[in-house]
Amino acid sequence: MRILVIEDDDVVRTLVQRVLEKNGHEVYSAPEAETGEKLASQQHYDCIILDLALPDKSGLDVCSDLREKGIKTPILILSARKNIDTKVLGLSSGADDYLTKPFDNKELLARIDAITRRTRDVADGGSASTGSTTEILRCGELELNLIKREFTINGNQVWLTNNEFNLMTYFIRNIDKVVEKEELADKVWGIKFDTQTNFINVYVSYLRKKISEETDREYIQTVRKRGFILMSNPDAPLI
Repeated sequence: MRILVIEDDDVVRTLVQRVLEKNGHEVYSAPEAETGEKLASQQHYDCIILDLALPDKSGLDVCSDLREKGIKTPILILSARKNIDTKVLGLSSGADDYLTKPFDNKELLARIDAITRRTRDVADGGSASTGSTTEILRCGELELNLIKREFTINGNQVWLTNNEFNLMTYFIRNIDKVVEKEELADKVWGIKFDTQTNFINVYVSYLRKKISEETDREYIQTVRKRGFILMSNPDAPLI
């Protein structure tokens, strides 16, 4: 895979690059945000590894800016900041995963494999699916194009981050089925659900907001003490 590493610490950047190259990856690197964003915008990468404490710009802002430009490359944040709020902010900014420093090399490789595989699986109808390889998935006014990774409502394109798109895909593959937070954490993010965090609620809230901007029908509903459900007929009573 082609991987871009945006990291200002020379020691960490060199270490990450050596680990990745040793495992057969083609690595490009940048010591600051400006160069990193240019590289990310000009070339295709399979994954971006992004530090938060960059000298010229916050990594969170870099992540948000890349997503606003329509760059959907999976992003793994690599940071020494371990508090839950920062992790949630990172995921909310459009990152696909968050790994704290110091890190184990095997875990770094596993995280990269996981986020790139999830992106492929959603398009191919893989692990985050029910086995269907249909290119277009629909639920009422909602439509997902898995190949182009586009989401439309009543024909109007709605921009989603990678995590939002993957979450919407899981919902739409499980129409009218209650899905628990534990299931979403496992199937969409590939992690064990941590009851101390609310990142799943955050992402569901993002989806609801974007849907509400195009239709007044509440497709994603909360099932108390159970989870969430994507309704094929949101006007019907929730049983």
